[in-house]
Amino acid sequence: MSERIGRYREFWPFYVGEHSRRWTRRMHFVGTTGAVALVVAAAALREPLLLPAALVCGYFFAWLSHLLIERNRPATFTYPLFSLAGDFHMWALMWQGRMDAEAERVAAAKPEAPTP
Repeated sequence: MSERIGRYREFWPFYVGEHSRRWTRRMHFVGTTGAVALVVAAAALREPLLLPAALVCGYFFAWLSHLLIERNRPATFTYPLFSLAGDFHMWALMWQGRMDAEAERVAAAKPEAPTP
């Protein structure tokens, strides 16, 4: 059994590894952007019913990408707060056009698994 990650700094490389495919990251970007837009709309329109829609939007695209593209289990189930922070960290890097380079950097820094 592996040890639980206790710090975000240690979680980030794990998170990036769980989002190794470009289209997984893009689907997350769509979902997070939609969720942020719905939260802003909820505040601007004073319409609290848009808040659950924001959650559905964000998680729908993310979880769908893990199911169909990445084929792994979303980190949200094990690390909900770190995962939320990771989503926004990745989203910000994508807005800046730096996430693909970050994914390559993390992949290059990952130690190779021993061969049997």
